[in-house]
Amino acid sequence: MKKNVLIILVALGLTTASAQKKGDVEFGINIGYNNSSVSDDQSNSDSGNGFNFGGSVDYYFSRAWSIKGKLIYDQKGWNNDLIYGPNGNLYRTNIDLNYLTVPIMANWHFGNNRNWYLDFGPYFGFLLNAEDSRFGTDITDSFNTNDFGLAVGIGVKIPVSKKIKIFFEFEGQGGFNDIFKENDYSAVTNSRSSLNFGMNFLMK
Repeated sequence: MKKNVLIILVALGLTTASAQKKGDVEFGINIGYNNSSVSDDQSNSDSGNGFNFGGSVDYYFSRAWSIKGKLIYDQKGWNNDLIYGPNGNLYRTNIDLNYLTVPIMANWHFGNNRNWYLDFGPYFGFLLNAEDSRFGTDITDSFNTNDFGLAVGIGVKIPVSKKIKIFFEFEGQGGFNDIFKENDYSAVTNSRSSLNFGMNFLMK
């Protein structure tokens, strides 16, 4: 079943006509499933799960190239960490980090009808809050308020009318800076991959 769905999506992406041209502007909305982790050699933490949702604006310089800006509510973090409880004992917990993420990405459109795209560029994250899942402790003060790194994605747009397209994409983010304010060991950075679904609306 999954194989048949993938074949249909690929066929639609390669054969359906696309209306994009120089000067076009598309507004998009999307929701996605996140899998996140951190680069921490000092613990045996596991990847965490979450979701993202947001919007985007895509300006076309030509049929092949555009620049896309996004604004995303982004759940990151990791599982199977340790935290001290109220009694001073250590407990297993998950760490939940919520960011407002702003990627600025170059977008290359390819394929017979330019319905496939590859995008890449820097992202900037602003920490909204952080807490552990076991006790619900607010641990925001332990983390840097900013996160930045590189975002890369690939996807396909499927036109359903002259001004509306649905899209499916896989996106990854890799952080460059230490997420902790104080760290005596090697830098701990964010990593996040997501599977996203959304709609684009042609504005011009």
